[in-house]
Amino acid sequence: MPSLFLVTLVVDDYDRAKDFYCGVLGFEPVFDAPLPEEGKRWVVIRPKGGEGASLLLARADSATEQAAIGNQTAGRVSFFLSTDDFARDHAAFREKGVRFIEEPRHEPYGTVAVFSDLYGNLWDLIQHNTDAAP
Repeated sequence: MPSLFLVTLVVDDYDRAKDFYCGVLGFEPVFDAPLPEEGKRWVVIRPKGGEGASLLLARADSATEQAAIGNQTAGRVSFFLSTDDFARDHAAFREKGVRFIEEPRHEPYGTVAVFSDLYGNLWDLIQHNTDAAP
């Protein structure tokens, strides 16, 4: 059965992006290798524990790609980060300077708050209710 395993995230700089997603959000590097013929790198990161899709950090080259940085989904929440302890991760992210757009709220599916990454992409931090887990 096919499954979604990799999603492209357009960034301005590989190392800056890797520092934020790994150093601040706690992702882990999976692969980082040069693509010499293209002058690029293949940089893949994922949430610790390896569940869900990984992110391919893709450095923007063209003006069109640069314009998409931070707005890949036209201002909508782009990414959904699941947690088993909302309070712990919410506090840790705030301590590391992550900007939350809203206060935590309780929805039928769980506890959630929207935050912005270093580029302005919107993310949901979600702890699912046990009966609403994906």
